[in-house]
Amino acid sequence: MNRIYKGLFTLLFISIYSISFAKQDSTITFEVAGNCAMCKQRIEKAAKINGVSQATWNLQDGMATVVFNPSVISAKNIKQSIADAGHDTDETRAKQEVYEKLHQCCLYDRLGGEKSTDEHDDDHHNHDHEHIVRGVVVQENNRGDLTPIAGVNVHWLENKASQKQSNGEGVFDIKHEKGYRHLIVSYAGMQPDTIEVKNLHEILVIHAKDNVLGEVVVSRRQRTAYVDKLNANRVETITARELFKAACCDLSESFETNASVDVVASDAVTGAKQVQLLGLSGIYTQLTVENLPGPRGFASPLGLNSMAGPWIEAIHISKGMGSVANGFESMSGQINVELKKPHHTDRLYFNAYANNMGRTDVNLNLAQKINDKWSVGLLLHDNFMYNKNMNFSNNGFRDMPVGNTFSGINRWHYEDGKGLIAQFGIKYLSDDRTGGEIDFNKNTDKLTTNRYGLGFDIDRVEGFAKIGYVFPSNKLRSIGLQLSGSHFRQNSFFGLTTYDNEQNSGYANLLYQDVIGNVNHKYRAGFSVSYDKYNENILQYDFNRTETVSGAFLEYTYTPSEKFDAVLGLRQDYNSIYGWFTTPRAVLRYAPTNTTTFRLSSGRGQRTANIFAENLGIFASSRAIDYTQLTNQNGTAYGLKPEVSWNTGLTFDQDFQLFGRESGVSLELFHNNFTNQVVVDWENPRTVAFYNLEGKSYSNSLQAEFRFMPAQHFETRMAYRLLDVQTDYQDGRLQKPLTAKHRGFVNMGYNLHSGWSFDYTLNVVGKKRLPSTVDNPVEYQLATYSDAYVTMNAQISKSFGADKNFTIYLGGENLTNFYQKDPILAFEEPFGNHFDTNLLWGPITGRMFYTGVRYNIK
Repeated sequence: MNRIYKGLFTLLFISIYSISFAKQDSTITFEVAGNCAMCKQRIEKAAKINGVSQATWNLQDGMATVVFNPSVISAKNIKQSIADAGHDTDETRAKQEVYEKLHQCCLYDRLGGEKSTDEHDDDHHNHDHEHIVRGVVVQENNRGDLTPIAGVNVHWLENKASQKQSNGEGVFDIKHEKGYRHLIVSYAGMQPDTIEVKNLHEILVIHAKDNVLGEVVVSRRQRTAYVDKLNANRVETITARELFKAACCDLSESFETNASVDVVASDAVTGAKQVQLLGLSGIYTQLTVENLPGPRGFASPLGLNSMAGPWIEAIHISKGMGSVANGFESMSGQINVELKKPHHTDRLYFNAYANNMGRTDVNLNLAQKINDKWSVGLLLHDNFMYNKNMNFSNNGFRDMPVGNTFSGINRWHYEDGKGLIAQFGIKYLSDDRTGGEIDFNKNTDKLTTNRYGLGFDIDRVEGFAKIGYVFPSNKLRSIGLQLSGSHFRQNSFFGLTTYDNEQNSGYANLLYQDVIGNVNHKYRAGFSVSYDKYNENILQYDFNRTETVSGAFLEYTYTPSEKFDAVLGLRQDYNSIYGWFTTPRAVLRYAPTNTTTFRLSSGRGQRTANIFAENLGIFASSRAIDYTQLTNQNGTAYGLKPEVSWNTGLTFDQDFQLFGRESGVSLELFHNNFTNQVVVDWENPRTVAFYNLEGKSYSNSLQAEFRFMPAQHFETRMAYRLLDVQTDYQDGRLQKPLTAKHRGFVNMGYNLHSGWSFDYTLNVVGKKRLPSTVDNPVEYQLATYSDAYVTMNAQISKSFGADKNFTIYLGGENLTNFYQKDPILAFEEPFGNHFDTNLLWGPITGRMFYTGVRYNIK
């Protein structure tokens, strides 16, 4: 099979003989105001200027998605072109005289808080006040285009004498009086309709199709989380506005209002958190930052804490297979974090946060445009945790380590306007924290049996650069180079055990992008190399290795129409430890209508396990590490095979109107099958063992999500997820421990133009299987399964000022005050034989309240 893959790979490369390498086009999504299909045609035409390869505006959510070449045209210029056509965007405003010349159907509610001449104050009008109701009647053809209908009769059911007719543009105005609720709409040759007027301040859009009149109320609001309909991969985008629904001080807290990603504590004492996607640990999710490697290897256990929430512009979640252009490590999915760019972000952004558990966070973002070509930005984050007495379970141990985490980014952006774009910068992280028993003193008790303690001293420095060039003679052809290098050092101790590691990494990715004949046939090709030097010291063992992976890839995209995409990718890599391996991947997207999308994906992923760093909790335990199948000889990765899995997924997305507003359902089914896995075996309470899989290991994930707007400005999402994750251990096949089979989720958000926002999240977590403790004394034996539990989070925020640039927020987490009462086994004997902090299945802390402020200058 390997020879077949290699042959196919070689054949594909030979067939494409233009070898240069490219930076991808950029894709932006932003809000554009509009009402109807006539607006859609106008917006998309205005956006498709030189340098733009694709532009689509979604009528249901008012979001425009534009694919463009940033060396030819800027995002700001695209938005200005749309504004020049008469439509407000999130950054640009159409001139009043242009806006007033639009068709009456297209006279949308102006963005930016300023009212048009035809608008009325919402605070002074309701169903019991006199008002003029405006509507438009349009004929919809088979292509979905709308044509105004003149001469349509409209009158109130409660007063037939109130009859009005639509004008030559299909628009009517009818006076509302107290008690009027229903409009009768009729036209010769068409079936009439009765419409309930629910909101006097919305323009009624009445469609005529197949000789039947019917109401459609367009809800124009930017969704804070959405799925890109045009992307072949199902990519869910979490915007910065969605992150405002929670405190979101760092990346580990950025998924609290998301149904797809779980973030769980790894153990009861270290404070380490990991994401879970499709029921698998975060180590199987490829974490990237602007498509460059994120915290990985030794840095991955505590890496989620290193990226501040206020730095984040958007988070893209792709379940299943990612692109081969981003590497081979994606096994359960990819999470790509886009940080704020200095050339199109606030000049100043400040956030301060504090909670009742002794934590404070301070964030400061600065950006400055130096001239037409250069911009510079500075992102700073400082976290303080100083309440060493926080101990909900009263077991004498700190629920969270105390100390300080500081991180910062200095980044630069260069664009010469002639096809060359460059971004580069440096990142720094310093993490110094101490945990363990409440009375532990690092100066006197470290590495003694006086009191049990643990501590981390971490430094990480990273440099990165992205350079791209678009050929002036062919705007669809481009070349790009991505570079990063990092140094990570960790010194840590756990009771009487020390664990030190150091990692030096380098990464380079050269890409080329072009079309074959026309835009229906696109391809990307490139080479990449990654270098990792690992030094790891545990007691008397040194696990050192150098691992280099170099390879090439090719990805072909076939797009005969907006309804169908096929993406076929293949990469061939050579690992200095494991030799050659092949990564095939394929994605199909089919959209029979503009509201229905099916996707099918399948492919292979591979990674090298860093078994100790990825399971830090083993050191905060009396469990003995079983070294019988591990080796530190010959620079191998512990003598274990690489982890390999195949992932196949099928998704379905359907949008529709409910209560006259945008709604939708999503169904996802994914199957991940390991052909090899490094099994972490916790089933013996006295030991932890690592060994290669013999047998089967798989995960099945089913998720259903429903979103709707029961009222204007009120967004609701509900989801249910079923997980079946099983592995063959030495003692037989078992369900993955500490993973809930069932989970329910509800998120509700209500936002007012006055600046008030209300957000609420409910999580229902089913019972989890616990690792076996039957070999322990009776007093240290646990049940087979944990309890199910419910948590609730809520937040209220208020924005002030003409630009709504000052916000105060107040919130609470885990309002049900549910926490695990016994997070540490045998806590009274931390140096005894049964001490274990790895059996955490629920929240470790109870009810928590917080407050904070945000301030920005555009």
